[in-house]
Amino acid sequence: MEAIDVDVALCSGDYTALGTAPELAHARAIVRPFEAAPGGFVTVPGNHDVYLPDALEVFEAHFGDLLVNDLPELAADGVWPLVRLFGEHVAVVCVNSSRPNPPVFRSSGRVPDAQLAALERVFTHPKVAGRFVFVMTHYAPRLASGRPDTPQHGLENADALLAATARLERGAIVHGHVHKCFALRVPETGVPLCGAGSTTMEGREGLWIYDVEPDGAWITRGRWEGESWRLDEGSRIPLADLPVVVPPARPSTAG
Repeated sequence: MEAIDVDVALCSGDYTALGTAPELAHARAIVRPFEAAPGGFVTVPGNHDVYLPDALEVFEAHFGDLLVNDLPELAADGVWPLVRLFGEHVAVVCVNSSRPNPPVFRSSGRVPDAQLAALERVFTHPKVAGRFVFVMTHYAPRLASGRPDTPQHGLENADALLAATARLERGAIVHGHVHKCFALRVPETGVPLCGAGSTTMEGREGLWIYDVEPDGAWITRGRWEGESWRLDEGSRIPLADLPVVVPPARPSTAG
């Protein structure tokens, strides 16, 4: 972060396994250096951070001072949507799609209806309209194949989130949850989807660096090389040039 002069650090969650207080306290200590970025550190909880019924309160106890909203009057569900404004050209709009999931067979998420309904007010607000908008949440609206995730693991109302972002002229949906680093476009929205992958899963480490200018935006892949991170400069591409992925229709069968 320091070597390439990152202005703002984003994390889409999953700091822990179960979201217990000792885990979250340890995680907060580990990520504290990222708060030294000039614009600070913006985050949302992951499903692993709020697995237990009271885990959201525990998360907010340790990370709540980072959940600063520059437009609190637009919040419709606690602090969400959470809006951060950076300079004259960039905004980060966070929605929380994570929720307690005590059953071991389920790890799905959902953006509450109130947060989705508030997005139109956020995107059209005079302080947001015209900016490049990062919409950050934990769950992936689509996989690298362009397909939705499974009902047990994915975002229940992914289609609604994509529809809500379709009105954005410039931006990207950034997320985690899926342990694979990928970026693509899908027909359902005009903004790309960028999955950060994992920073700790061996063989699947990844991150994205975004360069946003008034006349365009670019994305570059970061890779872990065993002892340090390296930017893959050959991967740098305008966000507008990311491929549109249309998954093939599933074959129909007759019984």
